[in-house]
Amino acid sequence: MEKTDIISLLHAEGCSCVIRKGTETRIFHRRGVIDLFELYENDPAFMNGARLADKVIGKGAAALVALGGMAEVYADIISTPALNVLRRAGIPVRFGQEVPHIINRKKDGRCPLETACDGLDTPEEMLPAIRKFVEGMSRL
Repeated sequence: MEKTDIISLLHAEGCSCVIRKGTETRIFHRRGVIDLFELYENDPAFMNGARLADKVIGKGAAALVALGGMAEVYADIISTPALNVLRRAGIPVRFGQEVPHIINRKKDGRCPLETACDGLDTPEEMLPAIRKFVEGMSRL
C-alpha cells in the first residue's frame, strides 16, 4: 500500500488518522491527540518507521510523531509550529494546508494543547505537557 492509499483511506473512512507499518494498517477515530498519545504510551514500536495520514496535526501531535520515530506524515491541515517540529526531527511531511495555529473545537480560540506547548522546543520537553493535557481530558 502506497502513502496515497492511506490518505485515500483517511478520507474514505471518515476517521481521524490512519497509520501503516509494513503490512499492518490501523485506523483511529477519536479527535485530538488521544489516539497518538495512547499508541506512543502502549505500543511505541508500531510507531517507529510507520507512515501517518492525519486530518489535523498541531504541535502536540507532531511531538508524539517525532518521539515515536514515524517515517513520514501527511496532514490535511498542519500548524506552522507542528511543521517546524517535524522538519527539525527530519520527518518528511506533505500537507493540504498550513495554518498559523490549530483552532479549538469551539472555534473561538487556539487549540489548548498547542497553547500548552508554546515555548517548548523539543518533543521531549513537550511530552509532560501532553501527558498533563490528556490526563486532564480523561477527568472530564
